[in-house]
Amino acid sequence: MKNSVIVKIWAISIALLLTSCTAIDASNTNNSNPVASANPQPSTSLESRSAQRIVALTSLSADIIDRLDSSKLVGMSGSKLLERDSRFEKIPRVSEGRSQPNLEKIVALKPDLVIGAAGFHDSTAPKFQQLNIPLVLSDVDSWEQLEALTNSLSKSLNAKPEKLLNKYKLILDNKSNSKTSALVLVSVQPILSPNKDSWAGDMLEKFNFKNIAADLQGKSAMKGYISLSPEKILQADPEVLIVVDTGDKILDKFKSQPFWNQLKAVKSNRVYEFEYYGLVNPGSIGAIEQASVKLKQISSGKE
Repeated sequence: MKNSVIVKIWAISIALLLTSCTAIDASNTNNSNPVASANPQPSTSLESRSAQRIVALTSLSADIIDRLDSSKLVGMSGSKLLERDSRFEKIPRVSEGRSQPNLEKIVALKPDLVIGAAGFHDSTAPKFQQLNIPLVLSDVDSWEQLEALTNSLSKSLNAKPEKLLNKYKLILDNKSNSKTSALVLVSVQPILSPNKDSWAGDMLEKFNFKNIAADLQGKSAMKGYISLSPEKILQADPEVLIVVDTGDKILDKFKSQPFWNQLKAVKSNRVYEFEYYGLVNPGSIGAIEQASVKLKQISSGKE
């Protein structure tokens, strides 16, 4: 179970989608290096190329592209998060779950741009290079990176991003001014929690929570996550505990831990379960919005 949880978090938090995929050199369209890494800084690279047929290998990038210009999305990953969304019913799937994409299916779609996930699709990048298919690897660990990716894609699609950017602003509106201390828990063995270098950490900061793990660093294999001991959690004793549902009854496992009932948040009944998508992995705009609404309610004491 330990390995499955780590893979689940790593595969999406390091990759996906939206962190700020702003770097791709327009001159790479036909040269020997069409693969570019993402960064949160403004760039003329991705923005300078005009994409007409895009394959999105993450649910978040698929969602953003569809909202900017649905006619340009010709293929996407087989995300369970979007499988019931009618907007994507007719879009061909080029992968299943978190598996690597099927290159034959992608080639058949004749894309002029593929959006992948940094970390997760790195091993596949050389194959795209051999096929002369431009690939951008994105990684979204903050709202600023989400906005940067949206802006870059809008310029590549020759679309207007204002409606989507305004939606982001609305999602962040009406935040509480209180600084409630909080800790997010994503696995039991080891006990993992996001620091400030993760999407979840940035979400807590944006909604004015004092993330107990924000400035902690450790030896976790996952960027933006640190391992904690029960003693450390007891010492911090946060006012709010957020447990992420990873599909393995994680809350019940924490409840069976000897230290659990000693925590302030448990005693005051301020323990909350969150979906994995939206808080740990941005996943989609809808998932982000749902997680944000819940964080607002908790920070304002209206849950």
